[in-house]
Amino acid sequence: MTKEKQQSIPFVIKFIVGIIVLICIFTVAMVFGAANTSVREVWLAITSDSASDTITMIREIRLPREVGAIFVGAALSVAGAIMQGMTRNPLADPGLLGLTAGANAALAITFALLPSTSYFGIMIACFIGAAIGAVLVFGIGMLKRGGFSPLRMVLAGTAVSAFLYAIADGVALYFKISKNVSMWTAGGLVGTAWSQLQLIIPIIIVGLIVALLLSRQLTLLSLSEEVAVGLGQNTMRVKIILFFIIIILVGTSVALVGNMAFIGLMVPHIVRAIVGTDYRLVIPMSAIVGASFMLLADTVGRTINAPYETPIAAIIAVLGLPFFLIIVRRGGKVFS
Repeated sequence: MTKEKQQSIPFVIKFIVGIIVLICIFTVAMVFGAANTSVREVWLAITSDSASDTITMIREIRLPREVGAIFVGAALSVAGAIMQGMTRNPLADPGLLGLTAGANAALAITFALLPSTSYFGIMIACFIGAAIGAVLVFGIGMLKRGGFSPLRMVLAGTAVSAFLYAIADGVALYFKISKNVSMWTAGGLVGTAWSQLQLIIPIIIVGLIVALLLSRQLTLLSLSEEVAVGLGQNTMRVKIILFFIIIILVGTSVALVGNMAFIGLMVPHIVRAIVGTDYRLVIPMSAIVGASFMLLADTVGRTINAPYETPIAAIIAVLGLPFFLIIVRRGGKVFS
């Protein structure tokens, strides 16, 4: 798509089309699965108090799962967009720069030392772990002159992620909780419950709103820190707030679905090809496209080998790794 065509179509139209696509994919996700249902049954499950076996299954198992997919996809995509804009690194992704590995390690340690921890406690642990992972990667990436080199950041992220995953595996083996940890961190939405969503959805919504409020500042940061400072922006304060938003979005996502790489890498690149580089447009569109992508991946995972489930993390990785290699080959630009 050329820049002229991008500009000729108003953002409102693109956003409405994105919403329509999201609704269509959500409908498909609700209808198809190991037990196929009808659109009418889905509608009754959402709007009525009917209590047949199929409608109860939709309401208590499939619906919370797909709602979770929407919010996790939006959270990881927006977190990736913020990271790419803040560091001006086209390879930035929560899964590649240590955040999800840190959250997984913290989750394993919490399971080992505090086995009766509530879901809220697990989420707090994921926040702390994501922050530690990010601090380690950013610290290592800044040890040498030149700051945030994209290649240096990815190498640091790979090393730190391997270290943190090793810690998680070691803790799980030593405390004999490997099964519990692997079931949680494998990357999926199996077992998503309304009680979990009631806790994470408000947090994700707050994170998305704050990210949208800071989208103008993020656009300036993505262009040049000198320009942002010249326009009177307190770049350090903005970076700190955005850093906490990334941790919140990633921590809540890992607490729900475990390890999930590449969504935060792919979606912002796709979105920038549609709406341009203004983060006032990139942030909301990333939320919509990320939600649609996560829904689609979960639907494929549930149906491609039904009644067995294919791990959603594996499906996303199949698409994400080639995408990553294309970005590297093209110097940070997938669509040109």
